[in-house]
Amino acid sequence: MKLMVLSELLELSDSGVWGDEDTLDGISILRSTNFNKDGTLDLSKISMRAIEERKRISKTLLEGDILLEKSGGGPMQPVGRVCLFKGDSQAHSFGNFIARLRPTAEVMSEYLFYYLWWFHSVGKTSYYQKQTTGIRNLEFKRYLSITVPVPSMTEQGKVVDLLARAQSIVHLRWDAQQKAAELVPAIFLELFGDPRTNPKRLPVYALGDLMVSPPTLGTMAKPSTNQAKWLDLRVANIQGGKLTLDDRKWLDLSEKEIDRFQLVAGDVVLARAIGSLDHLGKAVVVYPDSDWTFDSHLMRLRFDPLRLLPEWFIPYLSSEGGRAEFLKHTRHSAVQFNINGKEIRKLQIPLPTLEAQKLFCARTEEIRSITTQQAAATVKAEAVFQSLLSAAFKT
Repeated sequence: MKLMVLSELLELSDSGVWGDEDTLDGISILRSTNFNKDGTLDLSKISMRAIEERKRISKTLLEGDILLEKSGGGPMQPVGRVCLFKGDSQAHSFGNFIARLRPTAEVMSEYLFYYLWWFHSVGKTSYYQKQTTGIRNLEFKRYLSITVPVPSMTEQGKVVDLLARAQSIVHLRWDAQQKAAELVPAIFLELFGDPRTNPKRLPVYALGDLMVSPPTLGTMAKPSTNQAKWLDLRVANIQGGKLTLDDRKWLDLSEKEIDRFQLVAGDVVLARAIGSLDHLGKAVVVYPDSDWTFDSHLMRLRFDPLRLLPEWFIPYLSSEGGRAEFLKHTRHSAVQFNINGKEIRKLQIPLPTLEAQKLFCARTEEIRSITTQQAAATVKAEAVFQSLLSAAFKT
């Protein structure tokens, strides 16, 4: 096996295209937002830029080109991600935050792609980048000096075949997980219809009429990573529709604050003030196993359990119709989106009977069991792939 400098394995390494977007007669431009987590490219969301005719051919991607993210990122996402362009019926180029790597005949594109993916996944690209104000940049010339183990074409093919097979299993797990996640919205529509049109002619109530206490905003006390009595939930603890407690912060409440800020089983906490519209309104039902409270960017909703089940409310809020109704009552400033207690009480809810809500919740609980199993299987498949990736390239 030979060790070769990356630049020696490239027929072409080139920077991306500058220019105005959304031109009708331009060329599709791929950016880091088109990068999928599996090293493929999402070609469904593209922008167009004009390119001088003399540069168009040289800036057009060919099948087998590797795209390298050389600018962007942030503290939690170092640059250096790679994707493999597998060709498309439409011509594509690449943005100025991207570098194109075109391998020579001495190395298989897929082999070099997997090697650079491994190189980034184990944190090695962090040694080839620098942080400027608000942005990270890959030191491209230094990056091109990294060494790559280059076995024979036969051995390269074996590595690619093994990793591609392992990756296909990961894809199957992702697909199964996605299909399981789509079951809950489908069942909701089947049983209750679209809340916007209310085809089941369900009685409609204002959300405030279904609550046992007014919506409550959380404490403004500053939490700490030093453990105290009260676990303080924050917007960051709501991820993908689930409560995640990997990042915990704590504080102490005074006796007079407990009734106002304590969370109890069945409470809903909802993101009510945040910079992203997509994350405004994300919510979970909580079942505290100790003393839990919540911060001022969250709102606590406490429903009458004989009229509205919190486990039914979350899928309602996540449905297209529920989301549309929620957004009607929100506001936004220059820095964030908001909803307050008075506004959220106005939400109009087409409400099924308690028995129908219970039936729905029972069915979704079965689905959650399936999705939990799928998630565990996905984690195992990803771990196997990463292990094989490391075994193929670890030096």
